[in-house]
Amino acid sequence: MTTKAKEAQNQVQFDNYAKQPAILGPYTTHIWNTDPRHLGFLLARYKFVAKMLEGKKRVLEVGSGDAFGIKVVAQTVEYIHALDWEPLLLEDNRARLEGVNCTFGCLDITKERPEGELFDAAYSLDVIEHIPAELENAFMDNIAKSLGPDGIFILGTPNVTASQYASAASAEGHINLKSHGQMRDLLGQHFANVFMFSMNDEVVHTGYGPMAHYLLGMGVGRK
Repeated sequence: MTTKAKEAQNQVQFDNYAKQPAILGPYTTHIWNTDPRHLGFLLARYKFVAKMLEGKKRVLEVGSGDAFGIKVVAQTVEYIHALDWEPLLLEDNRARLEGVNCTFGCLDITKERPEGELFDAAYSLDVIEHIPAELENAFMDNIAKSLGPDGIFILGTPNVTASQYASAASAEGHINLKSHGQMRDLLGQHFANVFMFSMNDEVVHTGYGPMAHYLLGMGVGRK
């Protein structure tokens, strides 16, 4: 079996693939096998976070899941500490992302916040819709208290107005969906400045909130 590519400029891709083939985590493997288009939407959300937080030194991710998008954000910030409350993810994430400028911790943000130095920014994508409404204030408060006074927090969640199009599995887990106005109000309770964005498929825009499939809100300046 030949080990040389026909075109020399392609050899590095084959060499890298032989040394370290990419492995998806448990959540994203399921998406790849059942709805691969959705990975494009996920990556677009992480790209938005990466562009907004470019140059930040210490960043917190709340609800990292299998950390599929963390390398996108890691390209533009110095360090990420990623939290999730599922302990089964921890060792797998650490093994797959060895050498990336990130660390992982298991913590329930509705009960406590990470100890130590404050973060410059935080983000949480596809998490708050799984948090019971009676715990959302603790969720937001612990994130805000993890940030410095000028901290930035980016929150992403499906729009309640799009819930009629959700799959049965998504509908079952999404117990706390927000509208555009509700999300703005929630961020406004904890941050001095709020900027709202809408998202349809991979496109982020500032269009009419009720017609967005996905919402992205950015709070700036901790109250």
